[in-house]
Amino acid sequence: MRLSTSNIRRRSVLLTALVPAFTLCFSSTTAQSADSTRRTNNVVLIMTDGFRWQELFRGADPALMDQADSPFADTAAIRAEFGGATTEARRRSLFPFFWGTIAEKGQLFGNRDKGSDVHVTNGFKFSYPGYNETLTGAPDPRIDSNRPGPNPNVTVFEWLSRRPGFEDRVAAFGAWSPFDDIFNRERSGLFVRAAWDIPFDPPRGERQQVIDDLYRSMTRIWGRFLNYDSFVQQAVLEYVRVNRPRVLFVGYGETDEWAHEGRYDLYLRAAHRFDGFVAELWNQMQSMPEYRGHTTFIIATDHGRGDGPAGWRNHGREVDGAEAIWFAVMGPDTPALGERTNATTLTQSQVAATVAALLGEDFRAAMPRAARPIDDVLGQAAAAKP
Repeated sequence: MRLSTSNIRRRSVLLTALVPAFTLCFSSTTAQSADSTRRTNNVVLIMTDGFRWQELFRGADPALMDQADSPFADTAAIRAEFGGATTEARRRSLFPFFWGTIAEKGQLFGNRDKGSDVHVTNGFKFSYPGYNETLTGAPDPRIDSNRPGPNPNVTVFEWLSRRPGFEDRVAAFGAWSPFDDIFNRERSGLFVRAAWDIPFDPPRGERQQVIDDLYRSMTRIWGRFLNYDSFVQQAVLEYVRVNRPRVLFVGYGETDEWAHEGRYDLYLRAAHRFDGFVAELWNQMQSMPEYRGHTTFIIATDHGRGDGPAGWRNHGREVDGAEAIWFAVMGPDTPALGERTNATTLTQSQVAATVAALLGEDFRAAMPRAARPIDDVLGQAAAAKP
């Protein structure tokens, strides 16, 4: 059938009007379908302060195991426990959960011996700038000390807490007192417990009362600025059991503190306990129906350290190598690719958007300065990412 010129024009106008609507409908359906493949409903970001990539990927350094400036250091015991004959044996004895579980079910980045480069971009190579970069997705030259006051930047945790479905479901625990400022607790309204903040006030039940009492009564080696990792761990486990957060930050601090004190033996002990804490939290959450099969762990550090008998103790803008860090990710959407070799170069600033993308949220739409998510760990969630 032949069409008149006027009919052809009318049909052309109609098609022009319908195509955008059809495209929008198709795009919306595709996005919903992609989001339906995402299995992560909860994200836990865990960090241990100033822990080097060298020990994570190489295990305890045989040349440093006698570097413990204390008459109380039992270097013979450290060598017996962590001084295996091979790199694989040493790192597995130091980090059994990382190399027995995460390496099989998740991904690890940052082994520079195998071409995997992860680094900070803030240039300062110490804690507050590192946590700010991690949590906001971008370095900030104004954050140039460990005590700059409340963070002027919005963290991905604060942003998520205002998104539908995350209200009162976001929390942060940290061994270091500046976490109150890093998360800007006053502005953000987040549930933050930093250093010696009493975790449960008022306590609900006997266990919470015991934890609060320990916080109040323990002798504080590092004053009011740093708590013990084991205390933080118990508070976190109890909070998860009772409050069921969807987004959780946990920051441990002893690895950095023992390194500054030159106690390689206690640095290793703290790292080994950290591995156990991650395993304990993972196992607890996997035993709970709302978390089992729906939770992703992102594990990282805020900065690296130098190398050699003296350099390993320090970090900062003048310390070569302190920019080198590492990531580990494990969850239902992350392909089980294990230790990454010759991987794409990654930066600390990519963590924030990755946390959001795993939850189906676009942090960069609100914070354009934030770096893009880490595509390799999104897996099935990648189709729904920004």
